[in-house]
Amino acid sequence: MLTLVIDNKAYSSWSLRPWVFLRHHGIALTEVRVPLYVGDYKARIAAYSAAARVPVLVDGEITVWESLAILEYLCERVPAARGWPADAAARAHARAISAEMHSGFPSLRQHLSMNMRKVYTWREWPPEVVMDIARVESSWAECRRSFAGAGSGNAGPFLFGAFTAADAMYSPVVWRLHGYSAPVSAATRAYLDAMLALPAMREWQAGAQAEAEVLAQFERET
Repeated sequence: MLTLVIDNKAYSSWSLRPWVFLRHHGIALTEVRVPLYVGDYKARIAAYSAAARVPVLVDGEITVWESLAILEYLCERVPAARGWPADAAARAHARAISAEMHSGFPSLRQHLSMNMRKVYTWREWPPEVVMDIARVESSWAECRRSFAGAGSGNAGPFLFGAFTAADAMYSPVVWRLHGYSAPVSAATRAYLDAMLALPAMREWQAGAQAEAEVLAQFERET
């Protein structure tokens, strides 16, 4: 049985990524939730990983931390899930945009902080946020056009047709664009709707709604 250590579902974009992948594929897991800033939360997380950060995946004697590394491990551990596209070019592209998500988009992260309990009305953002969103939209459009569009042979509404680790990596951005009522293209909206309709995403959101903790730094006025 796999164990996944996470923190608050309302706020943890990093934890969402491997969790939604595991739940979407029906992979059994034991969930350990360590709420942020509650008691000795750092020590509790450090008991699983010296990095003392979530998410952490424990598979017997193997421990993996960092969301992208966990997804890579799961793709190898559960090959039936087909976590990366079968086509070599699509697979390379999926890995590249996943790495870009892992390390990039700082302005989007800063100004559209994760809060899966609320949907805000749109407000004007700094130019660098607009640039980050434009890059996300163009990246998604390129994936759909090159690897999931007509003639690609990959049916499905996700970035590479079928759901992959790349979709899991961008799942927090899906909520951010929806939750902050970002003005997006029709194609982007269709992708957001497909992701938000996933039972795993809906289950995570329900868990977020049920949490008692409210952290001021992640909240803002509507």
